[in-house]
Amino acid sequence: MIKINPEIKAALEKGTPVVALESTIISHGMPYPKNVETALKVEEEIRKQGAVPATIGIINGVAIIGMSKDEIEEFGKKKGILKVSRRDLPVIYAKKMWGATTVAATMILAEQAGIEVFVTGGVGGVHRDAQRTFDISADLEELAKTNVTVVCAGCKAILDLPLTMEYLETKGVPVLGYQTNELPDFYTRHSGIMLEHSLKDAKEAALVINEKRINGLKGGIMIANPIPEQYAMNQKVIDKAIEDALIEMRKEGIEGKETTPYLLKRITELTKGDSLESNIHLVINNAHVGAKIAKELARIKK
Repeated sequence: MIKINPEIKAALEKGTPVVALESTIISHGMPYPKNVETALKVEEEIRKQGAVPATIGIINGVAIIGMSKDEIEEFGKKKGILKVSRRDLPVIYAKKMWGATTVAATMILAEQAGIEVFVTGGVGGVHRDAQRTFDISADLEELAKTNVTVVCAGCKAILDLPLTMEYLETKGVPVLGYQTNELPDFYTRHSGIMLEHSLKDAKEAALVINEKRINGLKGGIMIANPIPEQYAMNQKVIDKAIEDALIEMRKEGIEGKETTPYLLKRITELTKGDSLESNIHLVINNAHVGAKIAKELARIKK
């Protein structure tokens, strides 16, 4: 059920650094054509840093590790692509459907392909009001058991960040700040939540990843990389947009896997597109850092 792009396969065999990318951000995270433009810019940034990008998606029941430009374009235009997590994979495979891989599904497929470093925007987590809804992203459970390092701008700001951090601590997932001691808040650099460990550079990140693997400490690593200051949003503006979007979402009765796409879309509308621009820049920045980490990790392994 997995097809590895020849370029990716050759890179993995040679020990060339490879960086995995998800496809949910293309089909559910941004409107067309911004989604395709961003996906290609992220791939370009990874190549600039000397690594090979591997965008992952499912086409006609086959998981593609390293989608082509044409496949990304079609992915960005096609309507009705399902958002796929661990539980959905066997169904999507069996029914020969198209699927956009979430953080969880991308981690699974990256590990199966032999890719350690995965770049995304922000990971899922414990949703607000989870005490009532039990809405906790499968991303967290995947981080607990799948051997992939996730470079992100922290957890999505629409979540309950303190509860998300408690969950990750319970599951033994290292959450490491990249050149910061504070958990970034996705659209902004500050959440008020201090981290126990930080990384000074890509080399130090690679050393930590390597030590986790050679010592058989199973599970993922989350590297939280703050959005560049010039692209960060005003805290009051984004907080107001999130609160308003949450109120509207509850009124409409939206729950489960549709929550995040709805909120991201509505927040983009409420901020007149500013949050989308921040989202784009933070993903590109994560790609920059993720590729550097993958490159340092490849050096250690040679």
